[in-house]
Amino acid sequence: MNAQRDRSMLTSLPAIATMLLGLMLLVLAVLRWRDNGWGALVWLVVFILMCVIRTPHSMRNRANVVIEARKDAAEIVLLAAMFLAMMGLPLIQLATGLFDFADYALPDWATVIGALAQIPFLWLFWRSHADLGRNWSPGLEVHDSHELVTNGIYARIRHPMYAAIWIATLAQPLLIHNWIAGFLVVPAFAAMWFIRVPNEEAMMRQRFGDAWDAYCARAGRLLPRRAS
Repeated sequence: MNAQRDRSMLTSLPAIATMLLGLMLLVLAVLRWRDNGWGALVWLVVFILMCVIRTPHSMRNRANVVIEARKDAAEIVLLAAMFLAMMGLPLIQLATGLFDFADYALPDWATVIGALAQIPFLWLFWRSHADLGRNWSPGLEVHDSHELVTNGIYARIRHPMYAAIWIATLAQPLLIHNWIAGFLVVPAFAAMWFIRVPNEEAMMRQRFGDAWDAYCARAGRLLPRRAS
């Protein structure tokens, strides 16, 4: 028991260190909001709300008993690149100004569009987690009581959470005017979408068979299918 407890503590130390570093960068970024512009402040507020939405689901779903997980090198690289581009690099830039050399200028109306886009993003992000419940996980995993969710927002869209992240991805360069901290998330998430989603759908097809195929026939990937 003591050895198991020690291993658990060791594996949690990097997560705790990452969380503390993130909190420190977040505080510094908020203090520098006038230097970064109001669009960056909107990004920071939405980042906090996104964490508030996801954290309870992450903590609760740790109890899931995973029976299949696809964590190959490509999956690890995609997740790391997305985390860095969507969260890490923006926080570093807004807290320190390290990438100021890569700044660009945009008109105010572009920043307004980026800010308004956060409304559908947050709604879709929240609704996706709420409808998935215990079936959500950050990685490509299937747990012992995994269900095919086809209700709520999933009744007409197979990947509303990816749709939400696409909105956030395309809005980020409008809020953070920097090629590294703002724009780099676009190719990072595009790579995740085109590489990861086919693997995810293959896993669902393997798990749910004909039920998955019937669901795909009536629900679009990112947008609802037109009624035939």
